[in-house]
Amino acid sequence: MRSIWKGSIAFGLVNVPVKVYTATEDHDIRFHQVHAKDGGRIKYDRVCQVCGKSVQYADIDKAYESPDGDRVIVTDTDFSKLPAAEKHEIPVLQFIPSEQLDPILLDKSYYLEPDSATPKAYVLLATTLEKIEQTALVHFTLRQKTRLAALRVRDGVLVLQTLLWPDEVRAAEFSSLEGVAEPRPQELKMAETLVDSMSGDFDPSEYTDDYQFELRKLLEETIANGGKKVIPAEEKPDEEEDAEVVDLVAALQRSVDAAAGKKPAAKSAPAKKAPAKKAPAKKAASSARKGA
Repeated sequence: MRSIWKGSIAFGLVNVPVKVYTATEDHDIRFHQVHAKDGGRIKYDRVCQVCGKSVQYADIDKAYESPDGDRVIVTDTDFSKLPAAEKHEIPVLQFIPSEQLDPILLDKSYYLEPDSATPKAYVLLATTLEKIEQTALVHFTLRQKTRLAALRVRDGVLVLQTLLWPDEVRAAEFSSLEGVAEPRPQELKMAETLVDSMSGDFDPSEYTDDYQFELRKLLEETIANGGKKVIPAEEKPDEEEDAEVVDLVAALQRSVDAAAGKKPAAKSAPAKKAPAKKAPAKKAASSARKGA
């Protein structure tokens, strides 16, 4: 796993250095939108409604539109001026009984790993939370967004679970439940008997995502059988690598040929010496007079 955040938990005057990791992962199979006729991928273009031009992601800002239609452009500079908890600190706000935490408030989960050569403070905090059977409420800021979060222990590891703010939970108001008669004692007794017959310890490994399993099986069988619905993967030719190798070999061959052209011709059997040339007549006569 790769950490997504580094900082420390502020537990009174004690700082606990930690690394944060995403604790869960999504195994859902992803689908792309394609042209039904030929299976081509559908691409989207970010087009400005004012100038009609395509806009690069780097040139896009955020904007808020009021109920009256007024639009306010908000930049990163504006966001930096907003109040937020210390970006690299997780301050403990309060300890509460764990049973008071409504599960509907729980959002995303993160593992915390000690980021210290001596994780004594980490172990102390984790052991304390387990012993008192309470949950710590903290502030956690990630990607410029501060959330309320619950800090608890799971198998000796600190786990941070971001919480929804109370106004993010909708009120359950259903008129169909108004005026309904209370269950009779006999009905309650029968229901409790049924519950007892179906009760047991929770083992998550006993449950599987049958839909994803069957979907993956369907896709694998379809690929194996082929047909019109299957668009074969484009062969990623090793052409780039092969071409590079071929070019290299060709270059080496040319180098060898060029080097061979510069070498002296191979030696053959020694040639017979040609007879000495006779001196010209004038030079011979002159030599004879000098000798006299």
